[in-house]
Amino acid sequence: MKFTYKPFQYILTAGILSTGLYSCLDLNEEVYSEVVASNFQPTEKDIPSIIAPVYGSFRGLMMGWQGYLDTQEESADCIITPARPNGWYDGGTYLRMHQHNWTSLQWQPTNIWQSAYRSITTANRVMSQIEDGEIPITDGREAVIAELRATRAFAYYLLLDNHGNVPIVTDFKDVSLPEQRSRQEVYDFVVSELQEAMPLLSEDAGATYGQLNKWGVQTLLAKIYLNAEVYTGTAQWEACIQACDAVINGNGGYELDDNYADIFNWENHNSPEIIFAVPYDEIYGTGNIVHMKTLDPLSRFVYNMQAGPWGGNCAVPQFIDTYDPEDGRLKDTWIMGPQYNASTGEMVIDYQKEVPSMDGTASNDGFRIGKYAIKQGATGSLDNDYPMFRYADVLMMKAEALLRTGRADEAATLVTQVRERAFRDAAPSKAQVTGAELMQGSSYEYGIQNEDGSVTGTGGADIPYGRFLDELGWEFAAEAHRRQDLIRFGVFQTKSWFNHSPHAQAQTRTIFPIPNDEINKNPNLNQNPGYAN
Repeated sequence: MKFTYKPFQYILTAGILSTGLYSCLDLNEEVYSEVVASNFQPTEKDIPSIIAPVYGSFRGLMMGWQGYLDTQEESADCIITPARPNGWYDGGTYLRMHQHNWTSLQWQPTNIWQSAYRSITTANRVMSQIEDGEIPITDGREAVIAELRATRAFAYYLLLDNHGNVPIVTDFKDVSLPEQRSRQEVYDFVVSELQEAMPLLSEDAGATYGQLNKWGVQTLLAKIYLNAEVYTGTAQWEACIQACDAVINGNGGYELDDNYADIFNWENHNSPEIIFAVPYDEIYGTGNIVHMKTLDPLSRFVYNMQAGPWGGNCAVPQFIDTYDPEDGRLKDTWIMGPQYNASTGEMVIDYQKEVPSMDGTASNDGFRIGKYAIKQGATGSLDNDYPMFRYADVLMMKAEALLRTGRADEAATLVTQVRERAFRDAAPSKAQVTGAELMQGSSYEYGIQNEDGSVTGTGGADIPYGRFLDELGWEFAAEAHRRQDLIRFGVFQTKSWFNHSPHAQAQTRTIFPIPNDEINKNPNLNQNPGYAN
């Protein structure tokens, strides 16, 4: 992504610094640092700079070290980080994520809490500066406030989904210790904030890349309604359909990209499918390090990388076995087989599907995440933006809501539309799926994998709508969807995969604990059920 925000605070700081340098020569200078903010009259073109700090805070949250992507995938059934010859045991952190034995002291998933509240605090600060006149906006003031409320609500959505019972803080100047709110209260707050903000948000998709516009908020609402039964105990399937239809029938102009791989490459800001993305840049907006975590160090020579990758996570073999070999998403998502030196042509590593166990693996065990295409000469941070919401997600959310309300054939039409791209070149006839098929069980061979690769377990044939869950896996693997999807389908709580068996308190594992440090700082917080302080 080549577009990078220039935050207002950087402009202000630059003004102060330049004044300070000049003051060394002229003792009668005017102190501009005291009047810059009051004299600053922002126009429409300055708005991205004002709200940039909030969006910039999402970079570390999403694709950073043990961030959102890692937490959502490594607790689920598609991706693992086993111990490697070069390390990666890390005190059992990744094994605990895999086996759902995480604690309130563990960095992962504590990072989601800390990063989300950092974004919330930033949004509250900027809103406070606008309301106090420190950032004097006249034209479009209500729209800017609405967008900041929407971004804050997005951060609260992440907390709602991951930690459940969290404080709601909206006043930047309030220094009192906040009260904990129930998951229902957080749900109601997020929905209300988004609904109130949405009418004031831009409908111009072309001018708001990397920002939450009206269509991004509708998609976020659809996502919340899709999971409402998990969050509150009351399903909201019709509300989900209505939110999806608002995007499908709206004038945002979003559509499925012709090429699946183009949604994730280093120029994916051009994709017509992306509704809301977190922008990254290898120099000015760093933080997308997925390639560093997944690639073996030898893959540096495959891409002429300017940094040496660390060789950690990989695909669960049981998940790979669910793919149709002619599904184009298989090769577009995973790096498989022999990899060759870009300069000499000699093979440097051969990635194998098999992974014996979490306890010990060879450096080439497991297919690696290749969805976020790695360009030649890549640095330690990718240019690829993270597509948080995309048009295929809208179609699939509507399809699931239709499926769960007895309209399986309508759902199948939408799923077929998404599948057509994946089978277009090799086997177009395989794109077709029926409503009856979507109501069948999963093809995932759920159970404990033995070191010889065999699986001992019950499989996935008993999962209601399991075939649809498979469809979600094939379309959205390595996009931080899987934990949420498994919880909604009841698999997270009940099934075994690889070296994971259902936790003794499985229902409590559908939300993460409140970080122990936060409880120590705030006596108003109580730990989530099933966790010790």
